[in-house]
Amino acid sequence: MNLCLNGEVRDVPGVRTIPELVDALGLPAAALLVEHNGLALLRGEWASRPLAEGDRIEFLRITAGG
Repeated sequence: MNLCLNGEVRDVPGVRTIPELVDALGLPAAALLVEHNGLALLRGEWASRPLAEGDRIEFLRITAGG
């Protein structure tokens, strides 16, 4: 499936949900905020949002700093 990930089109086969996508990409789920087609999601909503061809996903990584 082709998805637009942070502005770049990538083929990510075999993923159907955001948690599957996060796992496939090896991203640290605990440190992510996710936007799906322009809608910011709560972590509890990730599994209930099915992915479709051409969806836009934005990953924002949370970092501590000062």
